[in-house]
Amino acid sequence: MKPHTTETPTSFAIPRRSARTAQPSPYLSAAETSALLHASLDSRLRRLDQADMMTTDEAAALLGTSRVTVNAWINKGRCIGLTQTKRGFKVPRWQFEPVIWDHLPGIGQALGLHEGWALLNFFETPHGGLEGLTPRQALEQGQAERVLAVAQAEGA
Repeated sequence: MKPHTTETPTSFAIPRRSARTAQPSPYLSAAETSALLHASLDSRLRRLDQADMMTTDEAAALLGTSRVTVNAWINKGRCIGLTQTKRGFKVPRWQFEPVIWDHLPGIGQALGLHEGWALLNFFETPHGGLEGLTPRQALEQGQAERVLAVAQAEGA
């Protein structure tokens, strides 16, 4: 008799065992862990290459400031900065729109986050508390109070 399997979000099959058989390890194998990390890196590299990403030098030029200032903002959580496999950061251009820029520090603080990938994940992931909108979309639609409430609930 074959064991039943359940698909997890990582798409790895985890066998279920009956009470009569030994319990399988709850941990991924080394090969499964390696595949998961490789997929994550590929996904991040694809995101960094999208058209809305810019270097800190480009962001500084757009904002009329210096790269050093943009890097300081990233380190303080004022700006979403995504680490690359090489030196430096890339930043999503959309965060500099006033409707988002004005609320970004408070949302990051409510979440208890300032790491760029974690912030980007929050802003670009649809949320049930926002009727399936991403927090970015909700901010663009003028729902800053709702996004802040969701961030506070997530950060609690």
